[in-house]
Amino acid sequence: MAYLRIVTLLGAAVMAPPLAAAQAVEAPWVAEARQVGMSVPPKLLAVLQAEIARGGAEGAIEVCRVQAPELARAASQESGWSVRRVSLRNRNPKAVPDAWERAGLEDFDRRAAAGEAPAKLELAAVVSVDGKPVQRYLRALPTLELCTQCHGPADKLSPAVVAQLKALYPDDRATGYKVGDIRGAMTLSRPAP
Repeated sequence: MAYLRIVTLLGAAVMAPPLAAAQAVEAPWVAEARQVGMSVPPKLLAVLQAEIARGGAEGAIEVCRVQAPELARAASQESGWSVRRVSLRNRNPKAVPDAWERAGLEDFDRRAAAGEAPAKLELAAVVSVDGKPVQRYLRALPTLELCTQCHGPADKLSPAVVAQLKALYPDDRATGYKVGDIRGAMTLSRPAP
């Protein structure tokens, strides 16, 4: 289990390094956020696998474009958390990280480069937003083999995928990944009680 440092901040969000396992104390809301954050990717993966099997990777781009936000909305409605995906190299213009998410993603990249398993990278904090405490959770989304069909090196993408990306995402920045790279993160937030 990855341990998190939970910090309460009264101003701008500041990253805190993970605590040693012996020091870590996990708040119950972190386990809840983790469960919600881990529930969306497998659902999207199943839909993408089915679409790729039926019509190839180019068809999966449209499915991902529509289904991923729908799955996040459904998770938000079911859980009470605000759920979405973000990336430092986003494809969807709505997936741009805020300052806290950006700092977390950059920290994930450093930690992965130092040898931590990308699939276990997460961050939780209570931050102040407009003077009110907000619970925030971020979980890394590592690139899987399946993902490289649309997110891999540009010279390895099929012509049909390239055409679909140009049509749907003219400002796409989400290619060039290899298996294991951190492609982005699930991000959750809600007002603290």
